Amino acid sequence: MIENANSMKLSVIIVSYNTASHTLKLLAALKSHPVHEVIVIDNASIDETTSFIQKLHPDVNLIQNPQNRGFGAANNQGLDHMTGDLALLLNSDCFPEPNAIASLVQAFQDPNVIAAGGQLLNPDGTHQQSACNNLTLWAVLCEQLLLEKLFPNSSFFNPYWISRKIIDRSLDPAPVSQVMGACLMLRPIERFDERFFLYCEDTELCRRVQTHGQILYIPESKFVHALGASSTQNRWWSIAMYNRGKELYFQIHHSPIHQTLCFIINRAGALLRLVIKPRQAKQWLQVLVTPFGGPTLPTDAQ
Repeated sequence: MIENANSMKLSVIIVSYNTASHTLKLLAALKSHPVHEVIVIDNASIDETTSFIQKLHPDVNLIQNPQNRGFGAANNQGLDHMTGDLALLLNSDCFPEPNAIASLVQAFQDPNVIAAGGQLLNPDGTHQQSACNNLTLWAVLCEQLLLEKLFPNSSFFNPYWISRKIIDRSLDPAPVSQVMGACLMLRPIERFDERFFLYCEDTELCRRVQTHGQILYIPESKFVHALGASSTQNRWWSIAMYNRGKELYFQIHHSPIHQTLCFIINRAGALLRLVIKPRQAKQWLQVLVTPFGGPTLPTDAQ
């Protein structure tokens, strides 16, 4: 592993769940980047992830969970075990391009910077939304009524996602409210709220991180993100968990009334898609009838 050029040591934290090929590819790629240590938390994978890591990457700090603890709780384990000054949370399917990690580390020369994220790219090289404003009920409404897709360049009807708008103006680092948990570097002063099993835990974490300093979006730091490689659940379950994450966010940071309104807006969005996407009727019906507390967790989860 390559040591950082400055005094800050970087710990890379990776949560894996049945993603052996992606995880091994990422571990190999990290050897050419400025990394102090790599910690992999495996959430009870049933593939050969852990055996391959032990054989091919014995220098990796591997934590094997007997059950799937969820994304946030597993990352918290990594944060608790790290010995570096900075943590880089990377999805197992998120691969850094040359100098991507070094440019993120450089941003922390400014003591006011508390977190940073790079530009996420789809495997075909196209831009993937990777920074956003704070989550609001208006943003959820625009998402669920498809207004953000109908008016992608409108700040009014697409108020949440902003990374594309930032890049269209400049490639300079820009202060934002949130970067994606798939690629999140931070000073380890906050932990994930473990009430979130999957989805929106990064939204909630960034909400608290903002109180300590600045979050930067750095477009020239590029990572290729396969997006969703670790999901083995049905598509409807992922959507329902995402909806549950938003609803829990509003419960925590606003009020039960906001949570209920978000629940209603999410179900209105499912009903709209049930009507306009008849070929996916079963999927959207399952989302529509998901109870208030969200869908059942996987059987291998705590």
